[in-house]
Amino acid sequence: MTQVPLAERLRPRSLDDYSGLDALDSHLVQQLRSGKGRIPSLILWGPPGSGKTTLAKLIGAAFECEFVELSAVLAGVKDVREVVEHAKGAVKPTLLFVDEIHRFNKAQQDAFLPHVEAGVIALVGATTENPSFYLTGALLSRCRTVVLPALASEALLKIVERAERECGVSLSEQARSHLIEACAGDGRRLLNVLEAFVDSSDGPKQHASTLIDQKAMLEFLSRLNIAVYDRDGEEHYNIGSAFIKSMRGSDPDAALYYGFRMLAGGEDPRFLIRRMVIFASEDIGNADPRALQLAVSTLQAFELVGLPEGRIPIAQCITYLATAPKSNRSYVAMHKAIDAVQAYPAAPVPLHLRNAPTTLMKNLGYSKGYRYAHDEQHGFAAGVRYLPDQIKTEAFYEPSERGAEKTIKERLAWLRELGKAS
Repeated sequence: MTQVPLAERLRPRSLDDYSGLDALDSHLVQQLRSGKGRIPSLILWGPPGSGKTTLAKLIGAAFECEFVELSAVLAGVKDVREVVEHAKGAVKPTLLFVDEIHRFNKAQQDAFLPHVEAGVIALVGATTENPSFYLTGALLSRCRTVVLPALASEALLKIVERAERECGVSLSEQARSHLIEACAGDGRRLLNVLEAFVDSSDGPKQHASTLIDQKAMLEFLSRLNIAVYDRDGEEHYNIGSAFIKSMRGSDPDAALYYGFRMLAGGEDPRFLIRRMVIFASEDIGNADPRALQLAVSTLQAFELVGLPEGRIPIAQCITYLATAPKSNRSYVAMHKAIDAVQAYPAAPVPLHLRNAPTTLMKNLGYSKGYRYAHDEQHGFAAGVRYLPDQIKTEAFYEPSERGAEKTIKERLAWLRELGKAS
């Protein structure tokens, strides 16, 4: 006989039992409670275990309708057509729930459009991925997007307490806290982990007391090696963004946390190091030129020693970049130069800067009047203009007053004054 998983046994059967109801729009909640009117077509977007499937089933139960469930992992357009054909002859309206709807390609998503628009079916799709990136604009225009956040600690605590009663166990307050923290807003994961703990050698059968303490739970969780990170999904970009912004904000502790959270979640360390190489130039630049050297050296060090020792130079690089003086002036100057290239893609090089390898070119004025900087006072040919005549900008590069770039700014200002005075 197949045993029903704990997560399924405890799935809420009414809106009153649904965790996360407060995050929904009050008008939608009112419509679901009444069960009247046209069934809304929705895209439910949220992280794993946030209650998307449960909400879809509660919507189906709230209205007098036929509830049909498909998974985009297994289903295709043929399955959708069969549902539509049945819906056309059905007495009750049909609610089609498609889990992992982002896995349908554009053509498959387009198959829903005429039937949703004509009211043949109401569509509820669930996705863990950002709908803006994975679903077509046409489908989004016909459905309302509902964002379901990760479950709050208070909601997870209620789920744990229900699960304890169901399993006949009792966790200490500290054990509950560690379990909730480890599952990071994922209600299904919490129930699966608790069920696995109850059935494990660490579970309540091994304790004289029915109270499960902090030590037993921590030992079990440590073996699971839980890391909340999705290498291919929304969290990849969220945590990667937090990593960069923590270094830019000069917070080494947060940068270490996000960096090693990515590594714990299975991210390729080279991805992390490549981001640091870019950061060293984009966000630190000439404020500390050694930052780029260290980032490149970190890549070399990692390739030399691999994991786990390779984490040590990665940590060193993260803390150095986070605490280094910051300047994006080289990066800004790059974009100004690119804009000038786009505005003046064929501006003639001044004659004095051109080589003159032939007599004809010399006669045309190539290289005439060129001043060799090394022969000039201070190694600087004051008054010489190097940009094409059409480009009237004062400067692309304006150094900051942070770190080593302060010295560069002072020297560049001095050189520019020499140029103006000549």
